Amino acid sequence: MNCKPYAVAAAATAGAFAGFTLGSYRTGLAARHLRTMCSSGNVARFPSSQPVQKPLHPFKVGLCQLHVGTNKAENILGAEAAIREAASKGAKLVVLPEMWNCPYANESFPMFAENIDDGDSPSALMLSNTARELGVVVVGGSIPERHGDQLYNTCCVFSTEGTLLAKHRKTHLFDIDIPGKITFKESDTLTPGETGTVVDTEVGRLGIGICFDVRFPELAAVYAARGASMLIYPGAFNMVTGPLHWQLLHQARAVDNQIFVACCSPARNPAAAYQAWGHSTIFGPFAEILASCEAEPGIIYADIDPTQIDTRRANMPLAHQRRGDLYCLTDRENASKIV
Repeated sequence: MNCKPYAVAAAATAGAFAGFTLGSYRTGLAARHLRTMCSSGNVARFPSSQPVQKPLHPFKVGLCQLHVGTNKAENILGAEAAIREAASKGAKLVVLPEMWNCPYANESFPMFAENIDDGDSPSALMLSNTARELGVVVVGGSIPERHGDQLYNTCCVFSTEGTLLAKHRKTHLFDIDIPGKITFKESDTLTPGETGTVVDTEVGRLGIGICFDVRFPELAAVYAARGASMLIYPGAFNMVTGPLHWQLLHQARAVDNQIFVACCSPARNPAAAYQAWGHSTIFGPFAEILASCEAEPGIIYADIDPTQIDTRRANMPLAHQRRGDLYCLTDRENASKIV
């Protein structure tokens, strides 16, 4: 493999999603402006929604439900092989699962972490080179990213030319305590990201979340308002929350926003301490299941017809039925840019 350093697209992760870096004066202006806009007429989203940025033609997506072990080199080779197989079957968008290069464990994150920005990340280099060679868009699941003295749970998105288009750092960390069932706190080792991520690719505008991010419908609604045609969630739900919540949450994001949703999990590894639920799934904009699998390693495929978004939104015109006089969703990052 020709490990040429990957290029980074300008402004891939610029901006503060919560809008907390404006300074007190501008923040005050923004808050007053938002209150004024959201209380006027039927403005249910501010800024108002953008048109969906769809690809020009239908395409095939492949979700790679990977076996993940304790050997990073083997994990990288396995991911590369899966991307190649998906591309050989016609996939133009290939998605990997959360933490595909290391075991999902707080003790593993520091040991497997890579510095993506310095161009010397073996996982990112493989994704970049493979995307460029095969001419596919790759949503690279997530890996532990080291940035200074902090660690992040980070998803990299690569273009068909191998360019790093965006990095999404998981914004909502997985901190739960269900007595007698499961306790896990990502915040023991990881730092939350500070921005949402919507990225334009050759297969349309994608909104990126990671696992626990899916539990927050506001983030998905902001992505849809920014014109995303598909929401992608690499995730690693467990055997407690997975059976009840995995399909429910991702299907809800699809029906809420009348949009395609893809969720990609690692395969269940009986030898691992953390047991992933699996069941990677692709949903259509009517919340219909387009493809799904069980817990074993494998690749699922679906043909994405972007015109279905317009059809479903015409059938059920929720955007025109929202009550801006009663409530308002505010995209604080984009709103801060117009004040």
